[in-house]
Amino acid sequence: MEVSEKTKISKNLIGENWTEASTGKTFVVTNPADTRMELGICQQSGEQDVIEAVEAAKKALKTWRTEAAPERGQYILRAAGYIEERSEEFIKQLILEVGKSYADAKAEVVRTIRAMRYLAGEAERLTGETIPSWDKEVIGYTKREAIGVVGIITPWNVPLAIAAWKIATALSCGCTVVFKPSSQTPIVSLWLVEAYRAVGLPAGVVNFVTGPGSAVGNAIANHPDIKAISFTGSNGVGLGINQLVAKRGARFQAEMGGKNPFVVLEDADLELATDHAIAGGFGESGQRCTATSRIIVLKSIAEEFIALIKKKVENLNVGNPIQEGTQMGPVIDQGSMESVLNYIEIAKKENGVLVTGGERLTDGDCAHGYFVAPTVFRKMTPDMTIAQEEIFGPVISVMEAEDFDQAMEWANNVEYGLSSTIFTNDLEKSMRFVNEIEAGFTHVNMPSTYSEPQFPFGGIKGTGIGGFREVGSTAIDFYTEYKTVYIKPHGKK
Repeated sequence: MEVSEKTKISKNLIGENWTEASTGKTFVVTNPADTRMELGICQQSGEQDVIEAVEAAKKALKTWRTEAAPERGQYILRAAGYIEERSEEFIKQLILEVGKSYADAKAEVVRTIRAMRYLAGEAERLTGETIPSWDKEVIGYTKREAIGVVGIITPWNVPLAIAAWKIATALSCGCTVVFKPSSQTPIVSLWLVEAYRAVGLPAGVVNFVTGPGSAVGNAIANHPDIKAISFTGSNGVGLGINQLVAKRGARFQAEMGGKNPFVVLEDADLELATDHAIAGGFGESGQRCTATSRIIVLKSIAEEFIALIKKKVENLNVGNPIQEGTQMGPVIDQGSMESVLNYIEIAKKENGVLVTGGERLTDGDCAHGYFVAPTVFRKMTPDMTIAQEEIFGPVISVMEAEDFDQAMEWANNVEYGLSSTIFTNDLEKSMRFVNEIEAGFTHVNMPSTYSEPQFPFGGIKGTGIGGFREVGSTAIDFYTEYKTVYIKPHGKK
């Protein structure tokens, strides 16, 4: 691609210095809705840049971890305020860089601010315990301490909020950070770092390095001074990093894929259920780990449900999200688009019945971007490819179950275990679903994508590694270690 002379060049932040990559290489970031639009040029870093970032983080750790914990929280609060004051700028950047609709981009900015404010408070809740000793003269207690320098590797689909809650938790706990964003969305990630710079965060506490996962991500995973790595992304990459980290015994947290069931029973409000299925399946073009990708509806209401969702999907406004009124934009890049279209062809070959969509959109505002029509299949069975594998695009598969027991069986019949939801007014069945579903979090009469930062977020089975949750009161567990203290005040025999 020929690069415009006007395209802004972004640099790495290492310590207090904005630096170019040691490799001397850069890459161009473009708008997925209109690939003719260049958004910026970023550094294609390598191992040496990670080494320098870790050294800066180690240097900053000495003073940052001893800073009064509530004071650490104040930096996060001020950074959240900085973002809030510039909300519209952040919203526009998410629209341009990720292809989100205005509503989805605004929701991410709001989620970012709420998460940062909640997690800033964790700096005042780094509590331990006082525990009675068998020796009446001993005072015993526990305290939390920062684990050290941490690596944070984030995805492109929720580039602001996920990075914000990982970094905020690490800072609250007294850790310093080496942050590698996705190469598809490095600019809005840089803006998050700049928010902390603007409010006076000490140099080296957050270091920012862009570049390919094969170089930067692996260097973070292999560096002996990085004590923990928090990763969100694909299963393949997450499992690869886990193998590298395990060799040196570092702590690892991963949130990866999802294949989230959306169960609809006979007594469900179908207007509500179809609205939430569309929001969960086609919001952000289906590019969320919590997206609604499998709808399991009882046969007795399947025809009515499918007719209703077809009508609503065909009325969605799909196009360039910079245009007012657009409800669904593009997928992130060429590779993602080709992958989604390939899954659609596989579903056809496996005798799935195409209800609507199923093709690339190339007319009008869609002519220069990566647009796939919102797609619905029916007559799917649990063994079919798109009923098992994460598509990460605007494709929903509908399965028609005989009864609640079969719906429950199908809901759990995947390798993933992130989110889930059921639509029913039957309290007994809803509670059975809540108790038996194999998922990290679940919903009743709500979209599968719903979450709040004061509740733990994460998955089980093939979705999560490490057993740690993000956000919520348990988020600090990953970034801290316990120290047990015994004190005999008088020091005499």
